[in-house]
Amino acid sequence: MRLVEGTAEVENVDAFVGELGDVGETHDCAVQAFDARYVAGRAHLESALEHAERAFERGENVARDRAVEVLLYAAGRRQIRRALTMGVDEGETPAVVLVAADPGVRDPDAVEAAAANAVKERLAPGGGLEAREDERVCEFFDVGTAERAATDASLEDLVRERVALLDVEK
Repeated sequence: MRLVEGTAEVENVDAFVGELGDVGETHDCAVQAFDARYVAGRAHLESALEHAERAFERGENVARDRAVEVLLYAAGRRQIRRALTMGVDEGETPAVVLVAADPGVRDPDAVEAAAANAVKERLAPGGGLEAREDERVCEFFDVGTAERAATDASLEDLVRERVALLDVEK
C-alpha cells in the first residue's frame, strides 16, 4: 500500500473519481481518495485496507469495487452515501490517496509505484495527513471527550477500533 498526499483541485467530483478509477484499472490497483482532514493516520487506512481485503476474501463485501469497500471501512459505515463524506469534494481539498495493488498481481511494489506516480500528477502540493483535524475526526467517528478521557489510547487507535467494529455491525 502507498499513500499519495497533496491537494486535490476538483472541478467535478465524478470526473476526478473517474480519473483515479482509470489509474486503478490501468495499473491493477485499488485507488481511493480521502479528505485528509478525516484521516486519523496511516494505520487508520492500513486497517481499512486489511478489513476490506478480508471482506472480499470471505465474500462479505458490501461494495463491488475494492476501493469503495476500503472507503466504507475507513469511514466505519456501511452506507456508501454516508461514507462519501470522507471523500474529496469540489474545490481544493487536502487529500490522501490510497493505492493498493490488486491481490495476486505480479510485482506489487512496481505496480503501486507506477500507480502512485500517476496519482501524484493529479494532485497539487500541500495537504496530506498534516491537514488532519482532530475535532473533525472526533465528530465524524463520534469519539467524545469522555471516551478520550477514559483511555490513554490515541485518536488513531480509537478510529481503528471503529473500523474493526464495522465487521461486527454486518
